[in-house]
Amino acid sequence: MNIIFWGTPDYSVESLKILIDSDYKISAVITQPDKKRSRGSKLIASPIKKIALDHNIPVFTPNQIKNNITFVETLKSFNSDVFVVIAYGKILTNEILSIPRYGCWNAHASLLPRWRGAAPIHWSLLKGDSFTGVGIIKMDEGLDTGDLLLEEKLRIADSDNLFTLSQKLSILSSNLIYKSLEIIDKEPKSIKSKLLPQKLKNQEIKYARMINKEDYKLDLNDCAKNIIRKVKGLFPNTFIMHNDKILKILNVRLLSETEIKITDKSYAKNNINHYGKVLEIFKNEGVVIATKTEPILIKEIKLQGKNISEKNQLIQQLNLKKGEKI
Repeated sequence: MNIIFWGTPDYSVESLKILIDSDYKISAVITQPDKKRSRGSKLIASPIKKIALDHNIPVFTPNQIKNNITFVETLKSFNSDVFVVIAYGKILTNEILSIPRYGCWNAHASLLPRWRGAAPIHWSLLKGDSFTGVGIIKMDEGLDTGDLLLEEKLRIADSDNLFTLSQKLSILSSNLIYKSLEIIDKEPKSIKSKLLPQKLKNQEIKYARMINKEDYKLDLNDCAKNIIRKVKGLFPNTFIMHNDKILKILNVRLLSETEIKITDKSYAKNNINHYGKVLEIFKNEGVVIATKTEPILIKEIKLQGKNISEKNQLIQQLNLKKGEKI
């Protein structure tokens, strides 16, 4: 089978690797153009581009794919059987979707039609979903609206954050896309009969909008549940300001029953302007902070200009006393 692979971030890497190690032919890789670091002017290639070049696979990095006649003709010249699309970063045009003999196939990191769109893993954590998964869809002109060939469910662990869950789903995506290609390769003419339209799943449609910079700022006057979900879902970028410096909050949790018993209970009497107040400092654990609802324990941080810290180092860096605001 002759394949063109479309992908850009780390999430796509496992899928490209499994296809490189297979008997399938990867004719070309399409990825986003090199980008500059936040500091300096050096251009950095995408993770997918680096792997493709390491394996001598032709790489294309078009600045735009819409109305790009030269690029479309190049794609056609490969005479591909399928396009595999894993977190490429742009919506493919109908003209491009129609090029491969057996269609374009996408591994989407949610249980469709829940969390169609750009940031499904983020939103599954932000909304406190118990399960997520991966669906292999035959792409059409809609936003993640294609019919499903395969789908697998995955329980979201209490300890999961954006990084750990992305790793799990990346591996699951690679395994499912490989299984899907085996099915397509063996029975290309009967694939249509194996597809499940999303509307037949009878589930509510939800859209996972792109995350923006404003989303990363934490509001300690929010309820504890939402703060914890935000820290997990936007890891490692959620922050508050502390002494005019950015303080990234990397790990938080609710208190245990034992910890609640020894924590200052004044937060329960009057919540007005109480959020962000240090209620307790637990040696070898972290700092207990008041929120709109129950208190939370901040376990891991990164203060601007400092390394990641936890436990006693965290306590020392923050240099807070009980009753002060963070």
